[in-house]
Amino acid sequence: MKIILTQDVPRLGSEGDLVTVRNGYGRNFLIPTGKAMAATEANLARLKDMVKLKDLRVRKDSRNARAVADRLAGVSCTVRVQADEGDRLYGSVGPREIATALEDQGLEIDQTWIIMDEHIKMLGVFPVAIHLFKDVDAEIKVWVIRE
Repeated sequence: MKIILTQDVPRLGSEGDLVTVRNGYGRNFLIPTGKAMAATEANLARLKDMVKLKDLRVRKDSRNARAVADRLAGVSCTVRVQADEGDRLYGSVGPREIATALEDQGLEIDQTWIIMDEHIKMLGVFPVAIHLFKDVDAEIKVWVIRE
């Protein structure tokens, strides 16, 4: 059965894709839950419009992400934490604390966009990557200082 996905479905495809699935999966799950629609002539015509709208939306989101990346260029934020005499933190600094510090500066950054291999556990200055869109990344400096 050929269907058109109306939203992203893991391990199957993304919104607007024309895919072939088993009849039961399409008829009993994907179509009733609104994740897909049957690939009829009328729906195939709607697919072309959906693809155009999706392309416009992606371009707009990419432009917005590049604008945010330009604003983040050279930005640094300060996180105040408690630490022992050896400059080790009593805890750690993660994406939530960094997002809060950026929000205090007036920058709305979702903590899920902040990419860290591991949380910061020492005082110092650390580069942190922020993934804004598919090919749009920014890097900021995070100053972790003693409270």
